[in-house]
Amino acid sequence: MNSDVQIAGDPLAIPHLLPPVPAHPDTVAGFVGLARSIAADRDSWAPLVRYDATTRWYHRLRTGPEYEVWLLSWVPGQGSGRHDHGRSSGVLTVLEGELTERGADGPRTLRAEAQRVFAPGYVHEVVNDSLAPAVSLHVYFPGLTEMPMRPHSQLRSTGGTPTHSPLRPVEAAPLAQCAPSAQETAAR
Repeated sequence: MNSDVQIAGDPLAIPHLLPPVPAHPDTVAGFVGLARSIAADRDSWAPLVRYDATTRWYHRLRTGPEYEVWLLSWVPGQGSGRHDHGRSSGVLTVLEGELTERGADGPRTLRAEAQRVFAPGYVHEVVNDSLAPAVSLHVYFPGLTEMPMRPHSQLRSTGGTPTHSPLRPVEAAPLAQCAPSAQETAAR
């Protein structure tokens, strides 16, 4: 007796029967996967990294429909300032070194391979408090159009309503955002 696979063939081996693979992510999980795949391809991003003692260095790696991917470097002592990301959600992945995220829940150390996911309205600051340089990858969806700076007091929740609302931490590691500062965003 023949099986269905023997008679019809393996449906997964017939490309026209498979759903199309999206050219660009369109879900939070898709953007997390994009960040992880770029992080894993060290040969594609490592040669681009530069360190600047006067300002955070950044480079836009990629853009797609409604998203962009940034590579940033941080020398010891550099930080983003307290900010949110306007209407953008994001994924922050630490590629090398260590960064400190300061948010409403207190400071959090993010080491290499750590990831954080955040929603619009998430207020935080990212700083390189270590003695070694760090590199991070930032995916924004939709693309980052504003990065309002916030006073220190806005990291705290008032009246039971938090000033941030992360979508969820990624299990394999924490995730937070830090892209170009407001001046850097305007300069691009």
